Amino acid sequence: MGEAVRIAIAGEGGQGVQSVAMILTEAAALDGKEFLYIPNFGVEQRGGVSIAFVQIGDEKIGAPKFKTGDIVIALSDRAVRRMGMHVGSETLFIYDASIKGIEDDLPKNAKKIMAIPALETANKELHPRVFNVLIMGAVIGVTKVVSLEKAKEAVEKKLGYKFEQNPELRELNFKALERGYQLVAEMGVA
Repeated sequence: MGEAVRIAIAGEGGQGVQSVAMILTEAAALDGKEFLYIPNFGVEQRGGVSIAFVQIGDEKIGAPKFKTGDIVIALSDRAVRRMGMHVGSETLFIYDASIKGIEDDLPKNAKKIMAIPALETANKELHPRVFNVLIMGAVIGVTKVVSLEKAKEAVEKKLGYKFEQNPELRELNFKALERGYQLVAEMGVA
C-alpha cells in the first residue's frame, strides 16, 4: 500500500459519518494496518457539518492532519460546499446522487467526480438506517484499504450489541457493506 490513503467523509450531524470512520479504523486495526482518525464536528452536534478525517496505511502515519484527501465523500449539500478545500488534482470526489442543485458547488479541480446512488439504494433495497454502512462499502471498494471480511468483523465488533437485540440488523449491515462495494465496481471505479 505504501503511503497512507487519506479519506475525508462529511455529512450532516446524525448521518453516521463518525460511526463509519470508527468502523473503518477498527477494520484497519483488525487488518494490522496503521491508521489515524480525527473527528471534526460542526458547531452543533445535530445540524452542523460533521467531518471525519481518516488515514490508513502500512507504515506509521507522520502528519495527523491533511489538507487534501485522496478520496473526499460528501453526503449533503452543505458537505459538498464545505469539502472543496480538501480536494486536489489527485482527489476522487464522491457525493450522494440524491443531492440536487449543487452542480456549481462541485470542486472543479478534482481528478474525478462521482455521484453514487447510496441513499436511493439504501432506501429501495435495504433500509435508510444503513445508508452510512453502504457508503463505507463504497469507500472500501474504491480504496481497498481493508478487506470486506475485516470490515464485517469491525461492524460486528462495534454494533454487535445492537445485533443481539435485533438479529436482522446484522444481515442488513453486511448487505449494505457488500452493496456499497458493488455499487462502485458497477460504476467502474473499484
